[in-house]
Amino acid sequence: MDISIIVPIGGIVALLFATYLFFTVKKQSSGNEKMKELSGAIREGAMAFLKSEYKVLVIFVAVVASLLGMASFFEDSNIHWGSSVAFIIGAIFSAVAGNIGMLMATMANARTAEGTKKSIGKGLSIAFSSGAVMGMCVVGLGVLGVFSLYILFHNLLSLTPALTTNILFGFGFGASSIALFARVGGGIYTKSADVGADLVGKVEAGIPEDDPRNPAVIADQVGDNVGDVAGMGADLFESYVDSIIATMALAAVAGGFAVTTYGDKAIILPLVIAGMGIFASIIGTLVVTMGKGKNIYGILRNSLFISTAITAVFAGAATWYILDGEMSPFFAMIAGLVAGIVIGLSTEYYTSEKRKPAQSIADASKTGPATVIIQGMTTGMLSTVIPIIAVVIAMLVAHHFADFYGVAISAVGMLSILGVSLATDCYGPVADNAQGISEMAGMGTEVRERTEQLDAIGNTTAAMGKGFAIGSAAITSLALIFVYMIAANELLIPAGKTLELSLGNPKVISGVFIGAMLPFVFTALTMGAVGRAAYAMVEEVRYQFKKFDLLNNDKNKPDYARCVKISTSRALKEMIFPSLLAIVSPVIIGLILGPEGLGGLLVGSIATGFLLAVYLANAGGAWDNAKKYVESGNLGGKGSDAHKATIIGDTVGDPCKDTSGPSLNILIKLMSIVSLVFLPLIIAFSG
Repeated sequence: MDISIIVPIGGIVALLFATYLFFTVKKQSSGNEKMKELSGAIREGAMAFLKSEYKVLVIFVAVVASLLGMASFFEDSNIHWGSSVAFIIGAIFSAVAGNIGMLMATMANARTAEGTKKSIGKGLSIAFSSGAVMGMCVVGLGVLGVFSLYILFHNLLSLTPALTTNILFGFGFGASSIALFARVGGGIYTKSADVGADLVGKVEAGIPEDDPRNPAVIADQVGDNVGDVAGMGADLFESYVDSIIATMALAAVAGGFAVTTYGDKAIILPLVIAGMGIFASIIGTLVVTMGKGKNIYGILRNSLFISTAITAVFAGAATWYILDGEMSPFFAMIAGLVAGIVIGLSTEYYTSEKRKPAQSIADASKTGPATVIIQGMTTGMLSTVIPIIAVVIAMLVAHHFADFYGVAISAVGMLSILGVSLATDCYGPVADNAQGISEMAGMGTEVRERTEQLDAIGNTTAAMGKGFAIGSAAITSLALIFVYMIAANELLIPAGKTLELSLGNPKVISGVFIGAMLPFVFTALTMGAVGRAAYAMVEEVRYQFKKFDLLNNDKNKPDYARCVKISTSRALKEMIFPSLLAIVSPVIIGLILGPEGLGGLLVGSIATGFLLAVYLANAGGAWDNAKKYVESGNLGGKGSDAHKATIIGDTVGDPCKDTSGPSLNILIKLMSIVSLVFLPLIIAFSG
């Protein structure tokens, strides 16, 4: 039997399971008319933003696809026309996954709030099921897209495995491009609304979070979806497909570990492991949706652990069967699986309000916001240690067992449970929306407390998801660098040259320094964009408070649509330059410094980008949960000086954890993908 059949079966089953969950959630009650009205406003704002964003992205996709298509007509370019087709398909699949996830999340928010009236377990089941729709669509579309393109170009058009996998990088390029725009644009949107709502509403006016009198409250709820659902989904979709394609490419190109040992058998292995991971993720999802919900965080962690264990068993059997008993790549894959769990648990420790790091930030609020900021920065910096060590150990172990191919397949291992890990992450913004709706709709203290509990755990699971995304980005980027080195030599050897990333080469060192700089420039651009957009939002909220006398006259209603419009227009305007930086920089540096300088650029960007992403994400998550710790009744509770200080810390941390930090892991992967796609042109025209 051809075991590769498990790949399309897994993809189809994932989409069917997502459809089942979609209709399961849809049939749940969405509450009273007020709840339906609020949910509808959030959904309308979210879909309007996506529609506006995709108008920009259609132009970008059309331009890049045309450039790739034209380049294929030049004999010296070594770019196949299939790269243009794969690029378009990758962009479409990424956009479709984001749209489905957004639609599901905005449908589930009111239903989650209504479900918590019955029990907290019911609310958890609805929120998690909505996140699982996104998770299953991402993995289903991912494996079907890569598998179908491979069959098309290799089996039907009879292209070599090496050329076919090179075409597949176009698929990854399309997915990465959509991911970066979605992450940057969504992050700017959500944090400009969040910062504006918090600074004016909670700090200046002293009203509760999600108070319906706050004009920015709907824009804030919309932002949770466009940033943490559509953005995160697109982010992990491209990580997922990039790790699979990188492993296939290393197995296909001459000089790779797999081709000399296993031949073409190793090309299909990462796809089979990903396909089997889908079934393990479905089992993990059922653990949550069928649970009683008494220990929410315990159920969510158990679903990840169970999925991981099942995936390990399935992957071991697949490796043994495909590679005729050779298990070295399996041990490399296990290294990635373990590293993913370690990074997730480390992130949980540094960001959870139940752990010492976040509580130490809350304690620092006794002396004001300045010490809150200092302690949060300290926590974020210290939190880089464990993820770095985990990635280094995973890389060394994977390389020991299966060379460069092992490093790549360890990333596949880390992402093989994406179906359930992404569900755990996307559950967070749905719970956050449910909390907001329960406040705005006046559902009562008991429901509010239950949704707050779901939201608090959602903050931690979202932070774990970001740590997981960053860790997988680092290992995937390392694998892509190995592919870059081998692919460059494939092109250079016929001309009597080889690529060596030597520290004695000034072009390499120059590239390293420029690459190390780019994540800082990118962070400055995205943070500055949030600051400018938030300034406009703050001015608008102040204006409406004054014009409509919202704090003293309950009969007057705020104009929510104006705030949604401000966030949308600002996000679309500000996302262009940072996103283009990631795409243009590798091409320019490659043409100026050649393939050696470009290799140095990739090394430098991964080193600083990974560290900076972990620091920003964990510091932001810790600031957020320090505020939650105070709001739960500690250190004076809501309205106290300590609470006001932690709100300032949370406001500073918002763009760190939801805009700049998550966008960095796309930056380092996208630059690697762009380098691989345009490498033939760079070598041909750089001299």
